[in-house]
Amino acid sequence: MTTLFEAIQSTRRNHAEWVLQIPDGWQQGRGAFGGLVIAAMIRAGREALGDPERRIRSVTAELLGPVLVGEATLRVERLRQGSNVSGLRVLLLQSEKPGAAEVALCQATILAGRQRPGMPSWQQVAPPTIPDWKQCDEVTIPEPFAPAFIRHFEIRPTSPLPFGGAPTATAQGFVRPRHPGDFRSSDGAEYFAACADAWWPAAFACFDAPRPMATVGYTLYLFQDTVVTDVPIFHSAVCEVLQDGYASEVRHLWSTQGELIAQNYQRLAVIR
Repeated sequence: MTTLFEAIQSTRRNHAEWVLQIPDGWQQGRGAFGGLVIAAMIRAGREALGDPERRIRSVTAELLGPVLVGEATLRVERLRQGSNVSGLRVLLLQSEKPGAAEVALCQATILAGRQRPGMPSWQQVAPPTIPDWKQCDEVTIPEPFAPAFIRHFEIRPTSPLPFGGAPTATAQGFVRPRHPGDFRSSDGAEYFAACADAWWPAAFACFDAPRPMATVGYTLYLFQDTVVTDVPIFHSAVCEVLQDGYASEVRHLWSTQGELIAQNYQRLAVIR
């Protein structure tokens, strides 16, 4: 089975382009799981940056079309290189049909920055109640209700399952890749970007029947970058607004000790 680390690796073609092979088995509908695509774009951006002191602080992405199994091009552009902060743009290009020209299906803007010594730090976002993950049962959602990629993740919910007509649009529980692969401890941006997108939309809790949704806009703010693969992450999400077939969802990733790892804001479209 392809590990998450292997699935996001690309090969450098020249100073500005990388070649990514989208593996089979990581789909969400026709296209690849969005967390995989975003993590791969971050990976290429990190390699183009080439400065480990500039940690990735935020990622904003638009997923404009399905990324199909096969070869894709990642084109990296350096927007700005300041004394402490760098800005990069990554485009994912792929032919939508055999023999057709490549088009941009996804784009990501990456902000990386050095630590600023002497600055105050705090966390005023109160963590949820986080139970012992070992006491929470893993759930397996059968196809066709579950997308293909979900088999690569361990999900332990502590909130209502999808499509039960719950009164509030929330989703909570533990998540981690089943086979993460050889992530370095500092590769948190890629790892957390994938984990943030692995959980089902919080709106599913309120639906009384399956309705497919797709992430079209994604913003991730990172506060930690240390990967610990043998302990899951606690995922907490709420869908605050659903209007005109578009949902606004806020997701938080927490360590099991209640430390905030990342905030993730998603815009999702109800497909039908």
